[in-house]
Amino acid sequence: MPSNDVRTLLQAAVPTAAVGAVAAVVSAVAAGGKGAVGAVVATLVAMLFMGIGLYVLQRTAKSLPHLFQAMGLMLYAAQILLLFVFLAAFKNTTLFNPRSFAITLVVVTLTWIAAQTRAHMKAKILYVEPDSSSDKPEKTGHSS
Repeated sequence: MPSNDVRTLLQAAVPTAAVGAVAAVVSAVAAGGKGAVGAVVATLVAMLFMGIGLYVLQRTAKSLPHLFQAMGLMLYAAQILLLFVFLAAFKNTTLFNPRSFAITLVVVTLTWIAAQTRAHMKAKILYVEPDSSSDKPEKTGHSS
C-alpha cells in the first residue's frame, strides 16, 4: 500500500478504535460483560468490513480508474448490506448483548465513515500528474 493509503487507513482506524473502546466501557457499565463483548465484536467487525472496503476501493482506483465512482457506491451499499446481514444473524445470540452490539456497530461505522471522509479531505493528493519535462507542449488548437 502506498503511504497515502496507509495514512488514510490509520486516520480512519484510530478514531474508530477509540470510539469502540469507549463503547465497550459504556456497554460494560450498562449491560455487563456481555455488553462489553458485544461492543468489542461490533468494533472488530466494522473495522474489518470498512478496512477491506478501503483496500478494495484503493486497488480499484489504481487499476480501473474509470470504475472508481461506481465501485465506491456499490462498495458502500454492499458494506451496509453485509452489516445488516451480520446484525440479523446475531439478533438472538447469547454470546453477547445484541443491543450493545447493534448500537456499537452503527456508531463505529459512522465514526469510520466520518474519519475516512476527513482523511480524504485533508489529503493532498494530486489529481493531475505534473509534467516532469520543461518542454512546452505543442499547441494543437486553432490559433486566432
